[in-house]
Amino acid sequence: MRRVMHDRFGGPEVLELREVEEPHAGPGEVRIRVEAAALNPVDWKIFAGGPAAASRGLQPPLGVGNDIAGTIDEVGEGGAGGWVAGDRVFGSARTRALQDLTVVDPAQERLARIPEGLDAGLAASLVVAGRTAWDGVEQLIERGGETIFINGAAGGVGQLAVQLAERKGARVIGSASERNFELLRSLGAEPVAYGEGLAARLEQMLPIDACFDCAGADGVAAALEVGVPIERCITIAAKGAHGARGVASDLAQTGALDDLARLAASGELVVSVEARAPLERFREAYEQLMGGHVRGKLILDLA
Repeated sequence: MRRVMHDRFGGPEVLELREVEEPHAGPGEVRIRVEAAALNPVDWKIFAGGPAAASRGLQPPLGVGNDIAGTIDEVGEGGAGGWVAGDRVFGSARTRALQDLTVVDPAQERLARIPEGLDAGLAASLVVAGRTAWDGVEQLIERGGETIFINGAAGGVGQLAVQLAERKGARVIGSASERNFELLRSLGAEPVAYGEGLAARLEQMLPIDACFDCAGADGVAAALEVGVPIERCITIAAKGAHGARGVASDLAQTGALDDLARLAASGELVVSVEARAPLERFREAYEQLMGGHVRGKLILDLA
């Protein structure tokens, strides 16, 4: 089978597509024939080395990626929590996503069922980005009618957070470049330009009750300037910046994936895709992701 791997840390140039032996499901595990994988910044932060790899105890040789969707084709001895061959699922497979077959222990890595009519690539796109957006919004919005500022609102997490916040009855302000203003309006947000002078622009849009920074720490800094308490700020790309907390590191025991999939399948939650390509274009896809300013998700198709 095909598997994207790397023997040393570095940029996309260290990644290679190799032919390797097929894995098989052990007791309590399932094997998934991967149809699509969605990319996340944490993927390249791991294969680049540094804190993202060290905090997870990861050393090469390693595979790549996390977010998968596909069909279970093998169940290990003793079963696996009720999952059976033929079930279409999506979920996590850390460093084992960009490969034709991957083995998952459902007791350790959350799997959810793909609803009828939901594309595999869109389902995969909900794993990290969806759970992150879900948790941020759930933590920050205490009641309907509050105003939340989402920094980096046109990105993969940001777009989902805008929609989830709007569903909870919040007024949403989202920062983006002007080319993405119409997109944000279509999702229910009031757009504001990011960059220098952000706090002054937010001052004209008060009151603001909370800040969900999906792009770094500048959003939190601006929110603090206009009076948002640090206790109502979350940042996902610069955890701890200015004292802001992050999202939950493990949402495996929540129903977030099932709820997100249901909303996406019904069309109530729009999953935006920046680009979609076959597995063989993995290096190009990660170069695009590392370049920043990606609007929506990047998906690699394996089937």
